[in-house]
Amino acid sequence: MDITLAKTFLAISEQGSFAKASEQLYVTQSTISTRVKQLEDLLGQTLFHRSKSGAVLTPAGAQFKPFAQKMVQTWEQACQEVALPQAFEARLSVGVQFTLWERLMIDWLPWIKKAVPDYAIMANVGASENLMQQLVNGLLDLVITYTPQNRTGLVVEQIMEESLVLVSDSLTHYGPDDRNYLFIDWGAEFKMDHARHFPDRDMARLTTNYGPLAVQYLLSQGGSAYLPLRMVRPFITDGRLHLIENEASFTRSAYCVFVDGEDNARFDTALEGLRLVAATEEDR
Repeated sequence: MDITLAKTFLAISEQGSFAKASEQLYVTQSTISTRVKQLEDLLGQTLFHRSKSGAVLTPAGAQFKPFAQKMVQTWEQACQEVALPQAFEARLSVGVQFTLWERLMIDWLPWIKKAVPDYAIMANVGASENLMQQLVNGLLDLVITYTPQNRTGLVVEQIMEESLVLVSDSLTHYGPDDRNYLFIDWGAEFKMDHARHFPDRDMARLTTNYGPLAVQYLLSQGGSAYLPLRMVRPFITDGRLHLIENEASFTRSAYCVFVDGEDNARFDTALEGLRLVAATEEDR
């Protein structure tokens, strides 16, 4: 099947309309319609319900979507592999959950560059669930995440444990009872621990799942939040934030996940480097 048909199908699915898909792909609406007709003829199924308000997937379209995503991802990976520069012998595809990029990856990538100079690195930053699905589909070699999924055929290894501490711009107003408290969703385990320690708290006025955004918000607008100690230590040192030591702290683990039975010397070396860098980060 022409990969263009799958890309067109996904564009319509994401945009919710043939018109918006045509703008995204820089082709006419008639071209979009022709491609959809070709795809529907190949599959023998209607993929979209069309109306004045846009286009929505039929049950058959919803079933086809994950296969279309996998086809496009596989094709893009194949193009990258074929285009591997002569200076490199192999490629390592790594997926990293957003917050872990800040320090862990910045230290690990130079380590790989020095220890395995013929290893080309493709690093993707994203949400854990999406990265795990790409790993299962064979599009990534390794995922670094706070929330791994235990599946048959995957190795889940804890590489780092870090402290989540309460920090504030004020030494007198802070915590879940304060109106300027910022709740950060660090995952299911943190939410359960947080609820046990603060069972009577009301819903925070502002919630996010991205630590760096929370840091910038506290520095510019004030308030308090639970953040990794490694992330906020510089701001505690320079006095812009205060560590609230009389409040509870929590721990959160980071994991690397890869396919069981991986037998590759370059991969093993890179993995050992990740363990070393993670151990250094944990001690900071």
